[in-house]
Amino acid sequence: MTDSRNADSENPQPSAPAAPGSRIIYREKQWVPWYWWLAAALIVALLSAQFALNRSTLWLYVPALILSIIAVWLLLRMSSTVIAVEEDADGTRWLLAGQANLPDDVVTRSLAVPATAKRNAMGRQLDPAAFVVSHGWVPEMVMLVLDDPEDPTPYWLIGSRNPEALLRAFVPAQAGAALQDYSR
Repeated sequence: MTDSRNADSENPQPSAPAAPGSRIIYREKQWVPWYWWLAAALIVALLSAQFALNRSTLWLYVPALILSIIAVWLLLRMSSTVIAVEEDADGTRWLLAGQANLPDDVVTRSLAVPATAKRNAMGRQLDPAAFVVSHGWVPEMVMLVLDDPEDPTPYWLIGSRNPEALLRAFVPAQAGAALQDYSR
């Protein structure tokens, strides 16, 4: 029952409702940290200065422009992951993680994974068949255990800045039990 959206679609962002009558309950864009932008600016300045060393000012401005465009494109590309929960007209809630989506009716259990347990969840305990959306700058995760005979994926691990809000929006009936042992 899980479904992957076409990677070649014209609108890969799940920010627009998939069907008329659906509404977005939760949305999170996973931006890179602010200090990555500062580091990128320093790297661009340093490399531009290296190109311009003992040369005309043209050797300063052209590399600075080109490197700035590359740095901004790279950071925006790394920040393109969107996690969203939509509810369709039938009342089914869908978790949209990047290009993939998951209905709430195949989730049997859910769990908030604190930052202290992320290393274990992503390390030796990780099932190779699991679906994972994770970034190093997003410290907490949500684990969603599936029971779908049509899908060999045992569970989803989704990085989230606010796992509590994500669980309450996607699987509100399970959120209390999923957050019971969760501590920030």
